[in-house]
Amino acid sequence: MAVWIQAQQLQGDALHQMQSLYGQHFPIEVRHYLSQWIEGQLWDAIDLENPQEEFKAKRLLDCLIQELQNKAEHQVGEDGFLLKIKLGHYASQLKSTYDRCPLELVRCIKHILYTEQRLVREATNSSSPVGGMMDSMSQKYQQINQAFEELRLLTQDTENDLRKLQHNQEYFIIQYQESLRIQAQLSSLATLPPADRQLREPALLSKRATVEAWLTREANTLQKYRLDLAEKHQKTLQLLRKQQTIILDDELIQWKRRQQLAGNGGPPEGGLDILQSWCEKLAETIWQNRQQIRRAEHLRQQLPIPGPIEELLNELNSTITDIISALVTSTFIIEKQPPQVLKTQTKFAATVRLLVGGKLNVHMNPPQVKATIISEQQAKALLKNENTRNDSSGEILNNNCVMEYHQTTGTLSAHFRNMSLKRIKRSDRRGAESVTEEKFTILFESQFSVGGNELVFQVKTLSLPVVVIVHGSQDNNATATVLWDNAFAEPGRVPFLVPDKVLWPQLCDAINIKYKAEVQSNRGLSEENLVFLAQKAFSSSSNNPEGLPEHDDDLVPESLPGRNFTFWQWFDGVMELTKKHLKPHWNDGAILGFVNKQQAQDMLMSKPNGTFLLRFSDSEIGGITIAWVAENPNKAGERMVWNLMPYTTKDFSIRSLADRISDLNHLLFLYPDRPKDEVFSKYYTPPLCKRTLYLRVNF
Repeated sequence: MAVWIQAQQLQGDALHQMQSLYGQHFPIEVRHYLSQWIEGQLWDAIDLENPQEEFKAKRLLDCLIQELQNKAEHQVGEDGFLLKIKLGHYASQLKSTYDRCPLELVRCIKHILYTEQRLVREATNSSSPVGGMMDSMSQKYQQINQAFEELRLLTQDTENDLRKLQHNQEYFIIQYQESLRIQAQLSSLATLPPADRQLREPALLSKRATVEAWLTREANTLQKYRLDLAEKHQKTLQLLRKQQTIILDDELIQWKRRQQLAGNGGPPEGGLDILQSWCEKLAETIWQNRQQIRRAEHLRQQLPIPGPIEELLNELNSTITDIISALVTSTFIIEKQPPQVLKTQTKFAATVRLLVGGKLNVHMNPPQVKATIISEQQAKALLKNENTRNDSSGEILNNNCVMEYHQTTGTLSAHFRNMSLKRIKRSDRRGAESVTEEKFTILFESQFSVGGNELVFQVKTLSLPVVVIVHGSQDNNATATVLWDNAFAEPGRVPFLVPDKVLWPQLCDAINIKYKAEVQSNRGLSEENLVFLAQKAFSSSSNNPEGLPEHDDDLVPESLPGRNFTFWQWFDGVMELTKKHLKPHWNDGAILGFVNKQQAQDMLMSKPNGTFLLRFSDSEIGGITIAWVAENPNKAGERMVWNLMPYTTKDFSIRSLADRISDLNHLLFLYPDRPKDEVFSKYYTPPLCKRTLYLRVNF
């Protein structure tokens, strides 16, 4: 708990969000007494996208309420009496709020726990509590918050000026009406006798002259006030544009890039809470300034005074509309991407979100989002705003969804839970391009109205590139296309431009991240592993006899020469095999894996007979072979290295690697000198299980 409080103290906007969430749903007394209980429950085990999980969520809600009631019953003393009442009230409040929608409770708690974990992680990773705030990220956030404070003060200043202008204009109109009244009185003097007219006319003329002189001066003053106010609004809009550029073109783009790299196994892109809070502040400030500009325009229409103010106000109104349009269209994003390898006739999901939906009350008229699949060429035309027909490149079932507003998290999103690609229409392929190199994208589009249909926005957003397959045999090639695109795409590219060749060090980083993520292991690829992979990738494209790139800036060919499969097919097969059947042995360091046949022979020939090692097959995708040193039965006194036929997923589905090694009595020591039972015995199938299986088969 102390670490949690310390983490909160280190953060700005995140602190406010946490306080807001706990304040509304989990007050500090509840958090204090139930922290271990909440964190000990299986909230993450509930799939929010599956309505059938509601029963589990209801059970957790009931347990939480029961825990609160139990805590309340055990409170004693005067302080305990007050806390007992509070805990009982919170239990009743939770029941009334979430009894009909327990999945919302799970969503809220997941959100809170995720934010808390992030805060604790950031606090733990900081060299010191104070030093954590001085890193570049904290400095950037501080600058953003300072800019928001400046915008708040500017907006408040223009609001005060606008009220003053309105007050002065209203007084001007009163005096103008007084001028008209005096003029009417002067006109009526013509009906009076000359003596009466001479008696009253001088006073009225003097009064009219005074009022008209004041009106002339005040008209100039009002015009100056209007120009000053317009100049202040120009300054505010300049700062708004700058702030919006930082948030949308820097922070949001970086989040999208992290999301893409996460598709390759990179670190999670992180939550959208801070980004949403910034975007909502932008929306609120923009809308306030827009309303001020409209009020200033109304005052000008109410009292037209010749001058440049009309043109200035038109320019300001156009600028503020452009700013809010850019904000709304840019914050319509894909929170959860569809799978990038998309198989036809297979269910898939995606989530889109509008980061400013709550502040602009878009949910008051819930918009509908439509998903369609389009080709790379259609995506290019779309981004160029070319007039193209709204043809899709396939048919997606269940491709319409209404955006829902979630009160607990303040998010407006559409969850597509049961989409399925019924069919795909491919373009004419030329040359050697295969179907697994063809990229598509899911287009999400909707229409939002803001301010009671005052503004209507057509919004569109494109998913990350997807490769469509119709058979599982195409999966590894498709995965390779996606890995390459995710790793080497650049922000703002033309869809879906990616280099054909990249520098070898870049590729090292990409495949290491991908391998660790797929195998779900902290043991990544070593320097020796990467050298082996370089030899494989450059096997016939390098002048180096060892097959290595001669320079760090040598370019990597995308395909593997000299084989009937690509480098990526081979590497994907290794990952798939390790993930499904070899993960514990890889984590134990029992699998050398990335060793070729000649290297294995050189390593084993210096070891005693029966020494063996495990290496990934060079010739078969998704295979691993056992190489061992033993006597040559055909030549006395000579030793040689033997290699078994590669084992594949099919083999390990029948019998595990550990059991197969146990069965082979001539295997004695795992390279370099570890007795095999010491390494593999904990993975052997227990003898009783073996016997039971034997009896069942023979029964």
